[in-house]
Amino acid sequence: MVGSIKVMSSESYLNGAIQNHNGTEQKLDEFRRFLGKADGDLLKIVGVGAGAWGSVFAALLQDSYGQFRDKVQIRIWRRPGRAVGRATAEHLFEVINSREDVLRRLIRRCAYLKYVEARLGDRTLYADEILKDGFCLNMIDTPLCPLKVVTNLQEAVWDADIVINGLPSTETREVFEEISKYWKERIAMPIIVSLAKGIEAELDPVPRIITPTQMINRATRVPMENILYLGGPNIASEIYNKEYANARICGAGKWRIQLANFLRQPHFIVWDNSDLVTHEVMGGLKNVYAIGAGMVAALTNESATSKSVYFAHCTSEMIFITHLLAEEPEKLAGPLLADTYVTLLKGRNAWYGQMIAKGELSLDMGDSISGKGTIQGVSAVGAFYELLSQSSLNVLHPEANKPVAPVELCPILRTLYKILITREQGTRGILQALQDENLNDPRDRIEIAQSHVFYRPSLLGGSLD
Repeated sequence: MVGSIKVMSSESYLNGAIQNHNGTEQKLDEFRRFLGKADGDLLKIVGVGAGAWGSVFAALLQDSYGQFRDKVQIRIWRRPGRAVGRATAEHLFEVINSREDVLRRLIRRCAYLKYVEARLGDRTLYADEILKDGFCLNMIDTPLCPLKVVTNLQEAVWDADIVINGLPSTETREVFEEISKYWKERIAMPIIVSLAKGIEAELDPVPRIITPTQMINRATRVPMENILYLGGPNIASEIYNKEYANARICGAGKWRIQLANFLRQPHFIVWDNSDLVTHEVMGGLKNVYAIGAGMVAALTNESATSKSVYFAHCTSEMIFITHLLAEEPEKLAGPLLADTYVTLLKGRNAWYGQMIAKGELSLDMGDSISGKGTIQGVSAVGAFYELLSQSSLNVLHPEANKPVAPVELCPILRTLYKILITREQGTRGILQALQDENLNDPRDRIEIAQSHVFYRPSLLGGSLD
């Protein structure tokens, strides 16, 4: 049965797109009416940031709606000047020649010769240049449709109706502070959909988490009801290749239901949820533990037993942390575990942990890795550790019967902090943490979380408006 679905997927969706032309246009018309767009007034959608997920998201919209040029304009912004290395250019040339459809498309667009010259070392390609042909620098093996690329930020965003934040959380604040300069004269604020997974810790006046949507709110003064988060258990390249996936768009009811319908596709089901910040934080939390999972996999030669031991401990810590952050943490269990599962299987954070443990990457290389993009779990480790180390958040230690900072009950998080941030330990420290004779049964940590009132509403704070 699964095999039959696989066989159908590559052609049936393509044919379906043609057969369902009227249905797609009707959905676009309904969304335009909902936004109050008059005939002849383009719906302008722009992606800000061209990492793997940001590029795929723009490409999905382009594939679905790009044919209706008199009704919608879909563009993506990325910084200019990023050169493509020789090795990447050689690999890209191999990818092009392995895909007849891509090869024919480039020849038809008179764009093939530059890839030949780059393969021979006779010219330099740039990331914004190849993105126009459908190649994301962080995902060379998955060609996308051609995209309309803008390298001037002001030109990209100043009159956009919908802005998709595809930036890493570590870059979101800076770029949206720049964007805010171009929106000072705007009367109607845009809708912003953030794809970023990551957090910052703010310690004064009280310890709290700052998420990308809150960063955007602070930087631009766009009201929180206009800022939404979309995330789910998915891998960008697989979604573009029509693997079945689902996601949640979270935020105010004013926009999210209509956006969910607009974004939904046969292979990409989008649900809606009102709990914006909590889902956003959970997206950052799983990246923390994915790095450790990659380390354990590499250090134990993919031992299933060792990985299951790690999974038991890391999930118990995540459950404990969700009880600090959420009033009804049980509602998050399914989405959080699903997102964690796919990230451990194939996410860039788990890959990063593996490469660090194998010695193929060094911490000195930073968290922005060529061909992968930003490893957001690294900054999230630091943020969660700093936040949960605050004495004002103390909880009662069940055995010592004394108040301790929450991080004291999270040995995996503490170890990852010592490996990645302070570098007090090498990667084998993660195995030592698992083998510690004093380490509690993961079940005990879950029972502690469920039997004590740990919820701290101030941790997720509020917005400006």
